[in-house]
Amino acid sequence: MKQLQPYRRRINYYETDQMQVVHHSNYARYLEEARLDMMEQAGLAYDKLEELGIIIPVLELHDYYSYALHFGDTVEIHAHITRLTPVRFHLKYEIKSMEGQLLHTAETSHGFVDTDFRPMNLKKKYPEIYENLQQYVEDEPL
Repeated sequence: MKQLQPYRRRINYYETDQMQVVHHSNYARYLEEARLDMMEQAGLAYDKLEELGIIIPVLELHDYYSYALHFGDTVEIHAHITRLTPVRFHLKYEIKSMEGQLLHTAETSHGFVDTDFRPMNLKKKYPEIYENLQQYVEDEPL
């Protein structure tokens, strides 16, 4: 299994409410940023996948809030592929402070579909991409 670097991000003022706490709707954006970064590190940039006709929509999103994120915080988002099938993959995310405190966890699942949004068997259609993703599957994320 290959290791990837966490995605690092600073919280902007416009993402917060009057108490300078991040609004819950922004967490989905943070996860997407981390997922795109993870895929790019794995050599599978979304724009290149879309050029091949591979679309990866979100099917599920589950957030678990532990501590609030605030304006000015810098966080690391660790994205881990926890399960991969020919038509779907699942990720777990951990948002941590720069000191390593776990602030938030989340899970997403995604399908592989073609440009007509029909399910695609990635293993059959693009075995090299499927095998590349397999290298990053973690049974027990850190």
